[in-house]
Amino acid sequence: MDYKGAGVDVDAGNEVVKRIKSLAKSTFTSGVLSEIGSFGGLFRLDPLAWKDPILVASADGVGTKLKVAFLANAHGTIGIDLVNHCVNDVLVQGARPLFFLDYLATGRLSPDVAVEIVRGVADACRDNGCALLGGETAEMPGFYADGEYDLAGFVVGAATTDTLIDGRSIAGGDVVIGLPSSGLHTNGDSLARKIIFEHLGLSIDSTIDDVEMTVGAALLAPHRSYLSALYPLVLRGAIKGMAHITGGGITENLPRILPEGTAARVDRTAWSVPPLFSWLQRSGAVPDEDMLRTFNMGIGFMVVCTPALADTVLDDLRSRHEEPVVCGEIVRGDREVVYVGGIAS
Repeated sequence: MDYKGAGVDVDAGNEVVKRIKSLAKSTFTSGVLSEIGSFGGLFRLDPLAWKDPILVASADGVGTKLKVAFLANAHGTIGIDLVNHCVNDVLVQGARPLFFLDYLATGRLSPDVAVEIVRGVADACRDNGCALLGGETAEMPGFYADGEYDLAGFVVGAATTDTLIDGRSIAGGDVVIGLPSSGLHTNGDSLARKIIFEHLGLSIDSTIDDVEMTVGAALLAPHRSYLSALYPLVLRGAIKGMAHITGGGITENLPRILPEGTAARVDRTAWSVPPLFSWLQRSGAVPDEDMLRTFNMGIGFMVVCTPALADTVLDDLRSRHEEPVVCGEIVRGDREVVYVGGIAS
């Protein structure tokens, strides 16, 4: 008996490492001191570039969006989802990503699929200016169904005492600004799949007339990064707080940055909900409350600033080809979202 007979192909694993080395190296920044294949990744902060640095770390996965990738046999954007989700999470606190680590686990390793996934990770790392410092590929026979895998990621970023954002200064009268999402991002896929595949009986290749896209294309639209749009405003000190609208929607995520004694009043008519969300709601007869607690509803990131700086923030975002919308304001309350108006469509 040998290891390969037990389901673990060491040669396939070595082939993956060999093929992804160049992908990882293409993301390396000046802080990287190690090569892919080391037991640990080495990274040195430039003391001239970072005054009193504060490290900000986050970990996440892609969730059941992976099920859509399996059905579509399309794995190139899953890594983009993973990196951008993690980068947005540290951006909330005013941090810029330094390096990223990925973890890919599967029952039987397919080098082609693994490389396709890591290529997406590397592409997103380059776009966000962070290094793919290392990772782990685990082959665990009998643990995952054939053709399936799990993917997780870990990002470390840095902020300074001048750029760190914690929301503590948010006060009544402050303005809430939203930035559009690029689709479902990496949240709500369980409900979306139930509506589409179980309730409607559609296939991955079915066309959704409302959005003029196939099911696969609509659900696999990559989670976008907000780093390039917002980090310049972080450096200017124009932002009091930020929220990444992930699982739980605006309802659960915006209160996470609010100080005691405050709440957010959000006008649901301030933006037009993208057709995909409206179609899902109609098709599944989903109540408004559940939609707002499950999906981002077209707003993937929220920013809080003073009224005096609102126009400056809006103009700066528009200059970067963003389409920001004023979604509401901060009021007195108990760290909650108070919605006004109906859902615009």
